[in-house]
Amino acid sequence: MTEERLELDDIEADIRRASEALMRQQRADGHWVFELEADATIPAEYVLLRHYLGEPDDLELERKIGVYLRRIQGGHGGWPLFHDGAFDISASVKAYFCLKMIGDRPDAPHMARAREAILARGGLAHTNVFTRILLALFGELSWKHVPTMPVELVLLPRWFPVHLSRMSYWARTVMVPLLVLAAMRVRARNPRGVRIQELMAPAGAPVPKAPTHQKRSWALFFNGLDRVLKVAEPLWPKGLRRRAIEHCVRFVTERLNGEDGLGAIYPAMANSVIMYDALGYPPEHPDRAIARRSVEKLLVIGDDEAYCQPCVSPVWDTALACHAMMEVGSEKAAAAAMRGLEWLKPLQELEVKGDWAERRPQVRPGGWAFQYRNAHYPDLDDTAVVVMAMDRARREFKAGDGYDTAIARGAEWIVGLQSRNGGWAAFDADNVDYYLNNIPFADHGALLDPPTADVGARCIGMLAQLGEASNGTTLRPALDHLGREQEADGSWFGRWGVNYIYGTWSALCALNAAGLDMSTASVRKAADWLISIQNADGGWGEDCTSYGLDYRGYQPAASTASQTAWALLGLMAAGEVGHPAVDRGIDYLRRTQEEAGLWRQDSYTGTGFPRVFYLRYHGYPRFFPLWALARYRNLRSRNDPHVGYGM
Repeated sequence: MTEERLELDDIEADIRRASEALMRQQRADGHWVFELEADATIPAEYVLLRHYLGEPDDLELERKIGVYLRRIQGGHGGWPLFHDGAFDISASVKAYFCLKMIGDRPDAPHMARAREAILARGGLAHTNVFTRILLALFGELSWKHVPTMPVELVLLPRWFPVHLSRMSYWARTVMVPLLVLAAMRVRARNPRGVRIQELMAPAGAPVPKAPTHQKRSWALFFNGLDRVLKVAEPLWPKGLRRRAIEHCVRFVTERLNGEDGLGAIYPAMANSVIMYDALGYPPEHPDRAIARRSVEKLLVIGDDEAYCQPCVSPVWDTALACHAMMEVGSEKAAAAAMRGLEWLKPLQELEVKGDWAERRPQVRPGGWAFQYRNAHYPDLDDTAVVVMAMDRARREFKAGDGYDTAIARGAEWIVGLQSRNGGWAAFDADNVDYYLNNIPFADHGALLDPPTADVGARCIGMLAQLGEASNGTTLRPALDHLGREQEADGSWFGRWGVNYIYGTWSALCALNAAGLDMSTASVRKAADWLISIQNADGGWGEDCTSYGLDYRGYQPAASTASQTAWALLGLMAAGEVGHPAVDRGIDYLRRTQEEAGLWRQDSYTGTGFPRVFYLRYHGYPRFFPLWALARYRNLRSRNDPHVGYGM
């Protein structure tokens, strides 16, 4: 038996252990869902929500959330946005407020360290807009510290330069109930009477600088407009305000989404509860009650710790796990993948024309959402990944024609949502009114959902896998857009994953699927870049600081299982299965695989909003390394470097 055969046999054993471990985590109905962890902000806000509403105490839950928050406090005294990250003032203020709310004494060492760090960076007034709104609701800051966004905004015509339809889905769902709260300015109940005025910096402290994503001329204009609105707002006709609030309530109620919540994301869900409360809806009112229950479904409660997720990711987790299982290809793995696809099939949205139809009214629905349900807000990334999995199932695993209609409708929806520049965004088409990121309310710089390389690559991969010609009317502009997005060093920016490794993996898979010659300069440059950033241990890693204020490019970090898998999948798509760097990467995954079959990863490799919100997908180290190992085995076994799929 040759040395190569021995190695592949060993890899086969590793694949078997990993696939069996992943199958054990599959739910009885066929789907996978893993924890989705953000930073201290969401669990802190959950506790503050309960105290805002004056709900009965749950001391055991508070104790567990407190354990979690104390554990993730950084060595700098505050709380970061990702594992081992830098101090973030907004997350730190919320975490401090939460801990004090549940009974931590201000003179406790961890509280004293946090307070000192917060004050050193300017205190409460230096937090972001959403934190200042929360503080205003609790009476810790005056509303003059909050940018004015009149609720009457919702009544403006669609052609108006500042309109909800011009903003991203997450901005819409978060802002609409917030506009009501800003208009009504109802005070939190706060039954324990906890205050955090000790975090207010003394008079004369420096004023926060404008966020660096803002253009000076636009920022000056919108800041001047904000001052005018602050003077004019009290003069607004009461009838007009009442009509605007009623419009907001209709918007929220139509999109409540059952127990999966408004937009199926925590901030919008929590804001909807507070809005109903401010309007006098009693806790038992059906709309308020179901909105409140949606929040509870995001809790992760362990034996000694608890936290609140920003949302859940069952469609994403299931679709990606199915891809990994089909790559494994064993009878058991294929059966598990087929159960996952059967679970996914009825979740396709074929009836509701969501907010995306504002710009594409002629397009039929056909997408999948990220969460269990989110009918108004399916996304193109999930849809492309599900369609590719279903197409592979019918081609390789005798799924017959059972997925044909779902595949056709998904592809039709994606083609219909292509933006004018050839690319695709996550939820909308042509959501590119960049001047809106300069309004004071948009200090996070994430008010829009423009086309990005990673989502565009996924859509290209799907269409190419389905047989679309690369010189056709859809793929040609899409490939041109992807080409324009390539960085000078050969990488691609990753909007929804950290970061250039994620974007480069996505793009190389798309170019391979589209039949691009793998010897072309753009592919070689991308592959060379991935090889050049490999760590000494054979793995790949990238820090969230690559999304820094100046988007400075790739920032090296310790190797992680998921980023190593992305780099390997990208290199294999580029035809580099025989390169020594790929062998070293496979060896890294094998060495770091735990006895139970999976991999450990504390690092955050998912992105909510660059620079302000990151995600730790607990599923990523479970299915991506398995996928990479299985693909390596498959390509080596058949001695053919060609990857036949869009991912």
